[in-house]
Amino acid sequence: MKALIQRVSAASVTVAGATVGEIERGLLVFLGLDKSDTQAVAQKLLNKILRYRIFNDAAGHMNLDVGQVGGRLLIVSQFTLAADTQKGLRPSFSSAMPPADAEVLFEFFVREAALVQPVATGRFGADMQVSLTNDGPVTFLLSAE
Repeated sequence: MKALIQRVSAASVTVAGATVGEIERGLLVFLGLDKSDTQAVAQKLLNKILRYRIFNDAAGHMNLDVGQVGGRLLIVSQFTLAADTQKGLRPSFSSAMPPADAEVLFEFFVREAALVQPVATGRFGADMQVSLTNDGPVTFLLSAE
């Protein structure tokens, strides 16, 4: 399981011209699920995301997590993060979790996140347009390891 997180001052997701999720200050989380991922892996990665200190404190240092700054999460399913790009010029998705299983695990991740942090989401499996204002820019690729 991988999460590409971006510190944003605003982000939104639209599907067929309608906004389905939006936040102001917080984290845009693109979530990629692999075949071997479990709820335990999801919980471990979520805890890492929630505690990851990438917001500035009063001295301008990255010392605060999303909860400490009153931020929100916008979580977007991104199966392309599960791609194997090691060989050739075309990504392989053989290690990506099948869509039906991925949707269940994605929804688990969202429910767990919503227990501790305000959450908005994209729409699983939809053709989404994501708009964001990356604050920094600050972007990290995290895994549960």
